[in-house]
Amino acid sequence: MKLVIAVVQDDDVDDLVEMLVKEKVSSTKLASTGGFLREGNTTLLIGVENEKVDSVISIIKDVCKSRKQTFTTPIPPTGSAGVYIPYPIDVMVGGATIFVVDIDKFEKV
Repeated sequence: MKLVIAVVQDDDVDDLVEMLVKEKVSSTKLASTGGFLREGNTTLLIGVENEKVDSVISIIKDVCKSRKQTFTTPIPPTGSAGVYIPYPIDVMVGGATIFVVDIDKFEKV
């Protein structure tokens, strides 16, 4: 048995969970926050048999696509906001970070 840990952007999580349910794969959702843009993420914990791991990863890749998003640069914390001119920057967001780890024991009570 394996534990698939998938960190996905909040915009993708509902579609991903829906696809997993269609394939009869259960998951546990944990709210998390990204480090770079401090955007909302969701971490899914998915326990599956070894032979289903590739199928689950394929579903994650199909649903969680990377895309370009435009952000405005934040005001610097140095106190010089009076001369600060914000400008847009393009950043790639979305996709997923996936970890697969072995499970020694699994019980559902």
